[in-house]
Amino acid sequence: MSNYSVGTYLAERLVQIGVKHHFVVPGDYNLVLLDQFLKNQNLLQVGCCNELNCGFAAEGYARANGLGVAVVTYSVGALSALNAIGGAYAENLPVILVSGAPNTNDYSTGHLLHHTMGTQDLTYVLEIARKLTCAAVSITSAEDAPEQIDHVIRTALREQKPAYIEIACNIAAAPCASPGPVSAIINEAPSDAETLAAAVSAAAEFLNSKQKPVLLIGSQLRAAKAEQEAIELAEALGCSVAVMAAAKSFFPEEHPQYVGTYWGEISSPGTSAIVDWSDGVVCLGAVFNDYSTVGWTAMPSGPTVLNANKDSVKFDGYHFSGIHLRDFLSCLAQKVEKRDATMAEFARFRSPSVPVEPARSEAKLSRIEILRQIGPLVTAKTTVFAETGDSWFNGMKLQLPTGARFEIEMQWGHIGWSIPAAFGYALGAPERQIICMIGDGSFQLTAQEVAQMIRQKLPIIIFLVNNHGYTIEVEIHDGPYNNIKNWDYAGLIKVFNAEDGAGQGLLATTAGELAQAIEVALENREGPTLIECVIDRDDATADLISWGRAVAVANARPHR
Repeated sequence: MSNYSVGTYLAERLVQIGVKHHFVVPGDYNLVLLDQFLKNQNLLQVGCCNELNCGFAAEGYARANGLGVAVVTYSVGALSALNAIGGAYAENLPVILVSGAPNTNDYSTGHLLHHTMGTQDLTYVLEIARKLTCAAVSITSAEDAPEQIDHVIRTALREQKPAYIEIACNIAAAPCASPGPVSAIINEAPSDAETLAAAVSAAAEFLNSKQKPVLLIGSQLRAAKAEQEAIELAEALGCSVAVMAAAKSFFPEEHPQYVGTYWGEISSPGTSAIVDWSDGVVCLGAVFNDYSTVGWTAMPSGPTVLNANKDSVKFDGYHFSGIHLRDFLSCLAQKVEKRDATMAEFARFRSPSVPVEPARSEAKLSRIEILRQIGPLVTAKTTVFAETGDSWFNGMKLQLPTGARFEIEMQWGHIGWSIPAAFGYALGAPERQIICMIGDGSFQLTAQEVAQMIRQKLPIIIFLVNNHGYTIEVEIHDGPYNNIKNWDYAGLIKVFNAEDGAGQGLLATTAGELAQAIEVALENREGPTLIECVIDRDDATADLISWGRAVAVANARPHR
């Protein structure tokens, strides 16, 4: 006889695939399910302040651990969390959103239930979830639950996308079968051998016909689990390797073939020129949208471009599907010839970087000085979260040692994402030092989750830039709506600490105050440190100004 319930079955499956934490906001429809999860001693329950943050925490956890889990209540909880789930879909991250649901007896009675829209339709959340996930199921039968759960987890892992499980409140504790071998949900179909051979042969012919190819690394490389294989191909070719902004850290910046970030007119010095000079651009997991192409002004296209994505390869006259990117890159590395012309050319016009001189201790704090002081903090064990806004462009200027990671949410672009995501990531990767760069406007959306960092004693360092508004929106299209109410951000930590917290809130208005605050942050291992960095409203990167102008032009195109 099985000792499993629907809830403990799901918990055990999650543990089997390496999940150690799940993020929750309780509500009456999921309370029995949460009790079932608590029975598994290998799955820790982590409370969040609201469902949006809960979803983003699970998304951040997925970045660190490969899969994240959020558990919420029906409708009012799930609909709020689905915003973050949409982000996980856009960013190619497997997150399982689990929602409690009404009692099965209410589905056919016509009863009006709380937490609903006051209609008799109880399927609308599932229907919405189907638009934002790769798999969505409603579990109303304990007998069918194992098959449905396995289907959702298997699909999320295969597609590297989020999925949704809705469990009726009177089914969560109902007995069901025991989980079978984990191989049933983690084993994926191999690349089609014949298609792989054909794709590699055609791509090798394409590359060997070029004299000056470059590799362009995109954000889907991680979802394809092909970062190491990209290095193999790069070294076989000997060519220049550029990364797109959303893929920063997906190729080692200390590698001799790394030439910087390709981002149109705001690329790293010399990077755009070398990509434009190339006669063959090999895009690996690239995502071209209006943000990544600077308003469609920097989008490699045409017969000289090869696009290799998670499970397909296409270029001039060819399209191959059903193959894994990592297999394609590894096999292709064995077939290509050395093509290092772009490295020789890049060396000719590459200008040496000029060190930024430290500001005087009493000097008014500036954006450049903040970045200069953050730079030495980044080690091989550091993960940097760069919030939507000028933090994107400042973060691009950080030089990452091998092993450092850089997290960004450029496709979804939800301001406030970084605080709960960094919280989730820190639990998934406790061995790493987490640095979060965020603006004041973004922080106001999700500030509550700093309280959970304090609760979990996570030594995250938050550099909060207070420039009194939504600077990124100012540069795209200014108006009075970009002004926000100022907060005492550093003082807010006292509120979150209450009687037992060890968070630190510090104010920096000069270079010297920032240096002192960083020393305090490095000593504080019992909780987060928020450093409020006050700078002028117009102290923004030139890159943000140029990018904002181009995006505004793209947004303003007249109807045709």
